[in-house]
Amino acid sequence: MREQIFTYGQYLRRKFGAKISKVPVSISGFTCPNIDGTVAKGGCTFCENDSFSPSLDRARELKGFFLNLQSLSNPHLEKQLQQLEWQFNALSSRLRDENTAEKFMVYFQSFTNTYAPFETLKALYTKALSFNNVIGISIGTRSDSITDETLEYLALLSRHTEVWIEFGIQSVYDTTLERINRGHDSASVKETILKAKSYGLNVCGHLIFGLPGETKTMMLETAKEAYALGIDSVKYHPLYVVKRTALANEYARGEFEPITQELYLEVLKEALLLKPHHVSVQRISAGIDDESLVAPLWCKDKNRQIRSINKALETVGLKY
Repeated sequence: MREQIFTYGQYLRRKFGAKISKVPVSISGFTCPNIDGTVAKGGCTFCENDSFSPSLDRARELKGFFLNLQSLSNPHLEKQLQQLEWQFNALSSRLRDENTAEKFMVYFQSFTNTYAPFETLKALYTKALSFNNVIGISIGTRSDSITDETLEYLALLSRHTEVWIEFGIQSVYDTTLERINRGHDSASVKETILKAKSYGLNVCGHLIFGLPGETKTMMLETAKEAYALGIDSVKYHPLYVVKRTALANEYARGEFEPITQELYLEVLKEALLLKPHHVSVQRISAGIDDESLVAPLWCKDKNRQIRSINKALETVGLKY
């Protein structure tokens, strides 16, 4: 009999007694310190963003605009709040109609969702928690882009609602982080995750397998060190190449070879065996099914990926 991997969905159902879905939202005007030039230029090499085209000035402009936001009466913030509400209502209604969810978590997904003035963040998070049938929020961010003030506020919210922070760990090797133009080192990730945990916050770590130059041993070491930091949940991603990225240029020049499906399955299988049981799994695959995918082509069909993953997990007595 195979052991069921503890998933994030199971965690939420056990805690709230209902089907919970994350509703991803993307707030206009948000950017990233790795795009606007604060810590680096151009973003991570695998990230498709406008800064890859001649619009880095626009990212800098948005940064300056954000820093000038001072009051909740600002018309741009009002527009963001309206956008947040529209996105949530549209997606949550569809999920209810499909009978795939009864309650929701609002997932601030795109770009760096703690990289704005505190009053702006506070207004957006408060608005998200005011929607009907919302049990909490999940916030995607970077380790170098969250202040103690924001952590303290999220800790305060967490006394009454479900709060998660999702950090891109990607790799614990600084040589890798430098090669992908991450803009921070592994010490930044470790320090910030430990600080978030000291505030009693739930942390999800994102790990990418197949980063340039990394071996199987390195990928598994990243997983082990991430678990040791005390993360509560994890997302595993294979690295794939999309158009309009620096990585696509590296691939075209023969400087990057994507991870094979066989190696990804091998690393994922071992990472799951190393994982503490209480750490829930939010994702075990990634890909994109459109013309922007360059390589590897096995990342095109997510359903096929899941079937392959489950077949591989059978060999070690696990199922997803």
